[in-house]
Amino acid sequence: MENIILNNGVEMPMEGFGVFQVPDGDVCRKAVLDAINAGYRLIDTAAAYMNEEAVGKAIKESGVNRKDLFITTKLWTQDASYEGAKKAFRRSLDNLGLDYLDLYLIHQPVGDYYGAYRAMEELYKEGLVRAIGVCNFYPERLTDLVLHMDVAPAVNQVELHPFFQQDKAIRNMKELGVVPEAWGPFAEGRHGIFTHPVLTEIGRKYGKSAAQVALRWNVQRKVVVIPKSIHMERIKANIDIWDFRLSEEDMDEISSLDIGKSEIVDHSDPAFISMISGMKIHE
Repeated sequence: MENIILNNGVEMPMEGFGVFQVPDGDVCRKAVLDAINAGYRLIDTAAAYMNEEAVGKAIKESGVNRKDLFITTKLWTQDASYEGAKKAFRRSLDNLGLDYLDLYLIHQPVGDYYGAYRAMEELYKEGLVRAIGVCNFYPERLTDLVLHMDVAPAVNQVELHPFFQQDKAIRNMKELGVVPEAWGPFAEGRHGIFTHPVLTEIGRKYGKSAAQVALRWNVQRKVVVIPKSIHMERIKANIDIWDFRLSEEDMDEISSLDIGKSEIVDHSDPAFISMISGMKIHE
């Protein structure tokens, strides 16, 4: 496993385990515990995933020293304000059973996220979180935030996979000193990614699967990846990407798969903004 150094000097694993759409309870607890036992040290959850408690139980049950884990959660739009963020952060800490976070992210650029980010800056300065950042901030929003805040985001988690590569957005992040992190690194199964002929043929050269090639491609772009699975065999396979390196020719061939747009979600769609703005995760 390789680490990447964030803009504040904190080291973050370049591969982690995501729990989006993993139901709360024993399914999530077991999946996270399996992931930790398989060698994952970065665990990525969110208040809106409604499974922070299960993640916290797995962390406690794992027996791994807290300082050796890198735990991320996210602020939902319902709490996007200065006071809301302060309360939501404490709620997430309680759910996880932790006394600090390694990374706290704004989940969407919706609502009073400037007020929320100011609260997060204070939490960071108080030592309650080791790094702060954002999700789904496209270049204009990310640039604006960096220019008007004291603490630049350390991470921007966005959709990144072979079919939506976002090279321009990644260049913008790197110019600003922000580490890109990929949600949906498997494109949520679209384009037959797990059996895609290009990825499969490249993988054959290394004795790797198409999925492993897709993950390796992203980390070679210095993009952190957080694949998800509840099956131990796949959990182990997804972390088995650190013993090979794709050639420049392989990287170029994968770059030709980009369709230049998301087929998962359109963050510029007013209907989507209305939907997530109305989504409540607590009273």
